[in-house]
Formats: sequence, structure tokens, C-alpha cells
Amino acid sequence: MTPRPFSLVAELTYRCPLQCPYCSNPLNWSSDNYRTELATEDWLRIIQQARQLGVLQLGFTGGEPLLRKDLEILVEAAANLRLYTTLVTAGTLLTKERASTLHSLGLDHIQISLQDSRPPESDYIAGTPSFHQKIAAARLVKELGFPLTLNVVLHRQNLDRIEEIIELAETLQADRIELANTQYYGWALKNRAALLPTREQLEHAEQVVKAAQQRRKIPMGILYVIPDYYDKYPKPCMGGWGQRTLIIAPNGDGLPCQAAMSIPHLTFANAREHSLEYIWYDSPAMNAYRGAAWMPELCQNCDRKEIDWGGCRCQAYLLTQDSTATDPVCHLSPQHSQILAIREQVSSNQQSDFVYRGMERDAK
Repeated sequence: MTPRPFSLVAELTYRCPLQCPYCSNPLNWSSDNYRTELATEDWLRIIQQARQLGVLQLGFTGGEPLLRKDLEILVEAAANLRLYTTLVTAGTLLTKERASTLHSLGLDHIQISLQDSRPPESDYIAGTPSFHQKIAAARLVKELGFPLTLNVVLHRQNLDRIEEIIELAETLQADRIELANTQYYGWALKNRAALLPTREQLEHAEQVVKAAQQRRKIPMGILYVIPDYYDKYPKPCMGGWGQRTLIIAPNGDGLPCQAAMSIPHLTFANAREHSLEYIWYDSPAMNAYRGAAWMPELCQNCDRKEIDWGGCRCQAYLLTQDSTATDPVCHLSPQHSQILAIREQVSSNQQSDFVYRGMERDAK
């Protein structure tokens, strides 16, 4: 039996004032395919249908969702349907007037991304001056009474400052911290040589995180995610492909995860033409790797097949050109030697230059 979706991720736009080199948006984010964004009435219909499907949580993300002038309309509609709403933002465009309006309309929670604990390093990673705006936004969020989550994507360039990053989050009185090591697809795969940390960095970071968790200064806790490349088993893709989360891209494509369009032979049903019910339950792409029937024999015979669901389909394709392969990060995978070779290259690789995500400044 196909489960109902628990969360809807509304990627309102791929436009963003930052140029982060690990961005999960597609490499061709500025192409004609994504320039024609869903209209306000499309999103209102999607939000209504999501609630009817049983969705409880709605995340407004991007790109930078604050670039959408109709964000307030969408937040109010979701609040009226009693959906728990989160705004995932870089924070650089969050003014007091707009934050106050969103609060009054029923927005429940704000998550702000931080790139580093120090201004020069943070601005270097973001590709543009933004650190001080982010800190001001975090303080504004707390001032208005929102729960505040800080999200920090970790990698070789900032992992050595993880203690400073956590201390900054404590100073800002964050309610929750997500410390997620980079997962390598999209722009992150393009920048893997400059981003993948060493095992020594990860071991030190784990000790720092454990000490911070014991201090219990972050009320809702610290989520720490190590990179797949150093794990014994793969992580389940979004809790399993088509198991819990439905993503709607800016152009209306219905996706099981943010990177699913990297699998070129899949065609995703679009919310302009189909209902969310069809996209979730009946569309071929959403069913392509749902459950366990598609799995290779190695995964079929594994007692973890309904725990990690064979791992990330996008990662499997990007590393092996076969989206049905066992995720190579699994130590049992026949292609696991690829991961070992990549890890061995890290200690001798001095590359630090980024290929930045392109930037489009003008809001529509």
C-alpha cells in the first residue's frame, strides 16, 4: 500500500542572491525549463490538494523563496488549512516588515542557512557578501518569536570551525541546528574535489558535536549528518523514494527528491497538467523506485532493504550511470571501490577553488 505524503516541499523559485557551490538546485537551474515559474493560482491549488492528500508539513524553499512576491498569499493559504509551515531562506532578503507580516499570517517556523562562523569565510563560500545580513536575520527571527533553525552545510572548507559554528548558534539562541555534511550531487558533485573532507576532520567534528549535545543549549537539539562517502551504509533517499515527501519544482514537476531530475530517463508529471493525487500515486517516475520490487538481487536479499531502500537513486546514477544499482556508498556494493578511491584522493588533493552556482539578481 502506497503511504500518503507527510511533507510537501514547495520550491517556489530557483533564483537566489547567493552562489553556494554545494547548491542542490539543478546545474541548468536558469534554463528555459525553470524560468517559467508556477503562478500564484497554481501554488494555491497545489497547497489545497496537498492538504487533501494528508500532508501535514509544508516547506517554502528554493532558491530563495523571498524573491516570490506572492509568498505571503501562499503562507496565509497554508495557515488557513492548518499546515505547519517553514520558510527556508538565506536570510539576506528578510526585512522586519516582511517577517512581521509573515508572522501575522501564520508562518510557523523559519530556517536560515549559514555558511561559516566568520564573515570572510562565509562570504567566500556564499560567493557574495552576506554574513552580517544572515546574523541580523537570525536575531530578527528570535525577536519576533519564531522558532529558529540554523542550517549549516559542512565540508572541507568550514568543518575545522565546527566548534565556532555551534557556539555562534548558541549565541543566536537557535532552537535547532542542522549540521549536514555535503551530499554529492548537483553543484556539490561538480565541486566535490574542493568540498569532500578528510576522515580526520570528520572524527574531530563528531567529538565537537557530542560535546555540544551534552551542553543542551539548543532546545530542539543538534542534527548531525555525516557524508555518505564515509558511512558504512547509504541513507534512505528522503526516507525512501516516494515514501514520505513530495517536492514540487518551480516549473511544476513533481519529484521524490530535490535531485531526481539528474536521472535523465525519467519524465516527471507536472502539477500544471496533473493533480497531486495522480503525481503521488500514479505517475511512472514517482513509482519507478518506490518500495523494493525494483531492487537488484543484492539489495533484495539484504535485511536493510526497507531501512535504506537501496540508498540514493540519484547518487547511484551519478556514480555508476545505472539508477537501479546498489548505492556505491554501501560497503557491500560491487562499485564501492569508487568511493574508496575518491576518499584516498582527499588527503593529497589541495584544490580549494569553487565552481560557483550562477546568480540571477532580478526578481520577477
